[in-house]
Amino acid sequence: MKESDNFFEKVYKVVRLIPFGRVTSYGAIATFLGAARSARMVGWAMNKSHNLEDVPAHRVVNRKGLLTGKHHFDGTNLMQQLLENEGIVVVEFQIQDFEKVFWNPMNELPNLM
Repeated sequence: MKESDNFFEKVYKVVRLIPFGRVTSYGAIATFLGAARSARMVGWAMNKSHNLEDVPAHRVVNRKGLLTGKHHFDGTNLMQQLLENEGIVVVEFQIQDFEKVFWNPMNELPNLM
């Protein structure tokens, strides 16, 4: 197993724990995993997760709440639709009230890793 595969599996483990109706950021996951400068690597993991049914990649956005990964989902607005189905309001590809729906693994999963 390549080192990146191991990191990707750690990312997927965290993403699977994001609650319904909540979102987190690439950077928050990277920081939680002890790799604060690896937000882009988390993004690469999300790009590779689309054929893994149990990884809710739509719940991972950039640090400002923008749906930067939307073009990796099938369909025109699938990422937005999935989020809206969970009650998250999205306007012009940006999550509204981002602070209220933001889920920080550092606060929520202190003993996981």
